[in-house]
Amino acid sequence: MRIATWNVNSLRSRIDRVEALLDRHEIDVLALQETKAREDQLPLMGLQARGYDVAAAGVSQWNGVALISRVGLEDVQIGFPGMPGWGDPVEPEARAIGATCGGLRIWSLYVPNGRKPDDPHYVYKLDWLARLREAAGSWRDTPTALVGDWNICPTDDDVFDVAQFRSSTHVTPAERSAFQAFLDDGWAEVTRAHDPGYTYWDYYRQRFERDRGLKIDFVVASPSFAERVTGAFVDREERAGKGASDHAPVIVDLSA
Repeated sequence: MRIATWNVNSLRSRIDRVEALLDRHEIDVLALQETKAREDQLPLMGLQARGYDVAAAGVSQWNGVALISRVGLEDVQIGFPGMPGWGDPVEPEARAIGATCGGLRIWSLYVPNGRKPDDPHYVYKLDWLARLREAAGSWRDTPTALVGDWNICPTDDDVFDVAQFRSSTHVTPAERSAFQAFLDDGWAEVTRAHDPGYTYWDYYRQRFERDRGLKIDFVVASPSFAERVTGAFVDREERAGKGASDHAPVIVDLSA
């Protein structure tokens, strides 16, 4: 089986790229983040013609997550137990969707950015991660993967210039500790050993062309999921060219 995760930065704008990605890599399950659309706004005909089912959660402009599967899409769950909210009034955002696909439980996650370390959104980010960890405790004994845009660089190697980010989010000790807590609980990040490269390059000053990126997209797997992983890679070519997302897809292969 082949699964992938991709912060697509607007599914409506990049549906042609999504369809091409599925065809090129013969992907069975694709988790998307930042779809930026309600489910009824999504252009699904091409996906459905290819034999894929889609489950999505989103609003018109912000956030949004989806799962695209050709191996089943069962027990769909939007949000996880205890997931905190944001805004005025405070409400859960479209940042998590889970489903069982071919016997595997896949969660597409778009972790809050945090904005700045002194911003209330940073507190929200840490709370969101803590609540996810609590919920995930009951999932760890099943073949489950927490995939998506974690908005964290767990190590200094995951950022092109860590000194430049010293006063920014993504590299703070609290964020890194929140990520490490999942590993301490027995989860495993399964892509780094196969491809340690960056997954995100912003559009500023040709960051992609100069390979000044961040590694923030991960597949964090339960033990029974991790033991089936046979390989992984970042599709850097998908980040190239006009109209690309600022993230590259991360693809993982599993044994039967």
